[in-house]
Amino acid sequence: MKTLTLLRHAKSGWDDPVARDFDRPLNAKGKRAAAMVGRHMRSLGLAFDHAIASPAVRVSETLEQIESGYGRTIAPDLDRRVYLASAATLLDVVHGFPAEAESALLVGHNPGLEDLVLMLVADGADPLRDAVEDKYPTASIAELQFEGEWASIATGTARLIRFIRPRDLDPTLGPDAE
Repeated sequence: MKTLTLLRHAKSGWDDPVARDFDRPLNAKGKRAAAMVGRHMRSLGLAFDHAIASPAVRVSETLEQIESGYGRTIAPDLDRRVYLASAATLLDVVHGFPAEAESALLVGHNPGLEDLVLMLVADGADPLRDAVEDKYPTASIAELQFEGEWASIATGTARLIRFIRPRDLDPTLGPDAE
């Protein structure tokens, strides 16, 4: 059984005066959320034998904070295709994972990650899938399992076994009051 964990980058700073979206850094809340999610990943005993990430600044900074809480280095391969990718492109990336990898981490952006979960997990009476469909917030992780090889994962073939949002760990990391 293969396990695919999808991590959305943490909350970035829209008020930072960067010229390109690619260069946007995390804000303070995003850094806190990512470190907390990393600690939670450690408490769950999550481990990865393959990792791929978008090269965007906010993804790199998310991984730095995740690692500080997680207590180990993830060291993903950076893949430009993951930056703002569609679910179809992300699925192509997953299809290319090494056959020997049993547990992989993919770190990227929305709406691609959310759409990938909704594509891979069949629609039905699943409260976790419903939560993803409602919103896949920044710094959230979705863990999927499926039978077969990476190259064979297809629409409706995965089970969503875990969906963790920062606000599930600390309510102050939920949506800002408007």
